[in-house]
Amino acid sequence: MRRRLLALVATLGLLVAPVAPHAQEAPLTLFAAASLTDAMRAVAQEWQNRGHPAPRLSFAASSALARQIEQGAPADLFMSADEPWMDYLQERNLIVNATRVSPIGNALVLVAPADAARPVTLARDTNLVALLGANGRIATGDPAHVPVGRYAQAALTWMGQWDAISPRLARADNVHSALLLVERGEAPYGIVYATDAAASTGVRVVGTFPAESHTPVTYPFALMRRAEGNAQARALLTFLIGPEVAPVWQRFGFSQAR
Repeated sequence: MRRRLLALVATLGLLVAPVAPHAQEAPLTLFAAASLTDAMRAVAQEWQNRGHPAPRLSFAASSALARQIEQGAPADLFMSADEPWMDYLQERNLIVNATRVSPIGNALVLVAPADAARPVTLARDTNLVALLGANGRIATGDPAHVPVGRYAQAALTWMGQWDAISPRLARADNVHSALLLVERGEAPYGIVYATDAAASTGVRVVGTFPAESHTPVTYPFALMRRAEGNAQARALLTFLIGPEVAPVWQRFGFSQAR
């Protein structure tokens, strides 16, 4: 993956050589998964600091963004929180396939309200139902369409507890909404990404799901087909996956592609 990433950076760099002066640039539109909100705002500021117009940022669940793109929304770049929703657009010939790359990753964690957090060992024999008590629920994204919910379902299935936990999920439209339910004390536990948990003062991580319990949490980026001839869009993608921005991703807790 690391070699593919470097090769793509080099290729995109060659493609964007004849870029127009910054003053002639039009703002680009980026559709990004909700879990990228804080990091992408910081990255966008770095791009702007280099003399480019501030990109227009749209954040939501990857499923919602992918469907908007399918319906004609004018995105130049898409940054998904899982591979299947990028597959969805690729199957419909809506991305430039050669530009697709997954430069960053994340971890899946169990969180609890900060004032009630107790460590939980997440293993096959962990009884999450007992932790919930009689009426407690686990907040996460809706597994029907939200990536974090899909990862949660995989992890709970690995633990042998999906059938028991599924009726007690608080199914949110995106990871931020799930986190908010835990912050407010409306759910005693939540399954979210490590980066979102780290950015919240209202929750604490009480356990990390083993890597083998779910497919790797990766974020594929790609240029949209409508922006295939846009040199600035290619330049921005190169910037997003290049070494200049790597420290920003790391600062917000994202892991780097290997």
